[in-house]
Amino acid sequence: MKSNRPDTRYYCVLRTAMTAALIVAPLCGQNAVEIVKKSIDNDFHNSDRQKDYTYQEREQDREFDSKGSVTKTESQTSEITVLVGQPYRKLIAKDDKPLPQKDAHREDEKMDRELSHRENMSPQDRANLEKKRQESRKFLREVPEAFHFTLAGEEKVSGRPAWVIDAEPNPDFKPKTMQARILQKIRGKVWIDQSEYQWVKADMHVLDAISLGLALFRIAPGGSIYYEQKRVNDEVWLPEQLRIRADARLAYVKKVRTEIDITYQDYRKFRSDAKMVSVAEK
Repeated sequence: MKSNRPDTRYYCVLRTAMTAALIVAPLCGQNAVEIVKKSIDNDFHNSDRQKDYTYQEREQDREFDSKGSVTKTESQTSEITVLVGQPYRKLIAKDDKPLPQKDAHREDEKMDRELSHRENMSPQDRANLEKKRQESRKFLREVPEAFHFTLAGEEKVSGRPAWVIDAEPNPDFKPKTMQARILQKIRGKVWIDQSEYQWVKADMHVLDAISLGLALFRIAPGGSIYYEQKRVNDEVWLPEQLRIRADARLAYVKKVRTEIDITYQDYRKFRSDAKMVSVAEK
């Protein structure tokens, strides 16, 4: 199946942007600088812990005609595993059916090749890879300037108290990085856990066209992006749901009205001695 959207890694910028909006919410209180620094530190620490976990990712794509009737539905399921300290996505099912033996074997071979490649990387190459990952998150420092935040109230999310914050883009914001430009094009509402200063969920709306995956997938104004996280093993926050509603353009040509629902489950902690340990077993 050829998905309507680019590889999920292209949503990392969107997810991080929404996370960024959440971690600066406490600016409405006192000691704002100290709170923001703590929130940013917490998010970076959580990102490091995420690399210790594997899980399954199921994506369902639906296309609609001009009358709103579903014309096409497809799904695919991938397993996000840990190879030499970095995540790897392996396709395991299409339309909720296991891959045919030939395709499954091909996926196994691809994974073996990638494992061999990573195992033979020099220490410097591995360090450069991690540095690149850290560099991609630098634009978080720009978020306090990118939005105007208003405390809208408090709600309980999964039984935990959270602040509800309205986020409006700052028209005077001048982005310093490419990734930060997306912050000018979204507005919405975010929730932040009060006890851990971690983002819980975000409901964002697209104000101007957003391009993803080398501009091969563009979300038109009026689209929406909804994202949730959950606390796992009482130690880490991991993705639970990503939902996109959009009139989109694929590869500059095809226009589609689409819904993309991505759900995450089967969280397991990776162990070098025991490979993977399920949350239930732990």
